[in-house]
Amino acid sequence: MKLLIAVTHLLGTGHLSRALALAEAFAARGWSVDVVSGGRPAPHLTGDGATLHQLPPLASDGADFATLLAADGRPADAALFAARQAMLTGLLDSLRPDVLITELFPFGRRALAAEFDALLERARALPRPPLTLASVRDILAPPSKPKRVAETESRLLRFYDGVLVHSDPALIPLEDSWPLTPAMRPLLRYTGFVVPPPPVPDDGDDGNAEILVTAGGGPVGRPVFEAAALCAASGTLPNRWRLLVAKGDAALADRLRAMAPADRLLVEPVRPDFRALLGRASAAVGRCGYNTALDCLTAGVPSVFCPFEDGREVEQTIRAAILARQPGIATLREADLTPDSLAQALQSVLGARIPPLSPASLAGAARSVEIVETMLAEKTP
Repeated sequence: MKLLIAVTHLLGTGHLSRALALAEAFAARGWSVDVVSGGRPAPHLTGDGATLHQLPPLASDGADFATLLAADGRPADAALFAARQAMLTGLLDSLRPDVLITELFPFGRRALAAEFDALLERARALPRPPLTLASVRDILAPPSKPKRVAETESRLLRFYDGVLVHSDPALIPLEDSWPLTPAMRPLLRYTGFVVPPPPVPDDGDDGNAEILVTAGGGPVGRPVFEAAALCAASGTLPNRWRLLVAKGDAALADRLRAMAPADRLLVEPVRPDFRALLGRASAAVGRCGYNTALDCLTAGVPSVFCPFEDGREVEQTIRAAILARQPGIATLREADLTPDSLAQALQSVLGARIPPLSPASLAGAARSVEIVETMLAEKTP
């Protein structure tokens, strides 16, 4: 069986990371998997067992997802969009997949609707049209206008066989963020969360009883890191703080180190054993993206989430508010983020026990394969 996944990440790499996790799960079951990525290259993400195809890359202008930038930082022009569309539809023609998955679209990526529509039209016109599915995370950005809901419903009914929702409806149902219509509901297939396998136990003690902070690179992470460093300097909490800063933010790391004594604050680049550190930490502080939130929930570590809210971004705010209903989790809006408020939020969760998620809730990638194989068998004459 052959699978083609089309994904374009525009700000962070969460969408690509989740798409590649799906790709790995299908490849592990013997599928031939191709992933077409339209965002900036992310060399640290590979997708073992899958073939990765890179479109001429695009990125958003910060949180402005209506303004798309080419690789050189200039606004994307018509020629770039045409080249992307031709490559995307050309890959469909040559690969002839049994299953086509579009990541986020048609619930998002409206700025790329022309290329996705061209892909979907071409797929439907093939002699053997593929089983076509949308793939979405737990929280979606709510539509800005009522007509967006109607447009999404129209595309789903016209092109799609189902929607893979990578969430546990008992914890975060899709309708908490998106106004589902009666026609959409029968298409939903909840898979559970898509998370990496648990870290291999080791004998390390890095992170033990520390407060672990990770918040992304550049301006996205800076407010959280700075508040954490100042909180460490104050000595309000007895724990040592460990800040994991993006490797490209060396100047920020140096500035943070100067804010507090080394016995209270350790600043280092992001580590591949981050999830193992979480399992040993007393508490975690960070943004509330899909991957970060699931890492903290899986580790069962008391957490303070400071959702990213720049521009019209509300996904992380919605997720943080829902998760804060759980014991051991607090949320702190960026407008309220100070060293004192961060210390108070941490004091409210330290020592708490987060209810563990069920194994089924954390098996989203494998469950996605099972769902797709069942749907494909039902569709095949």
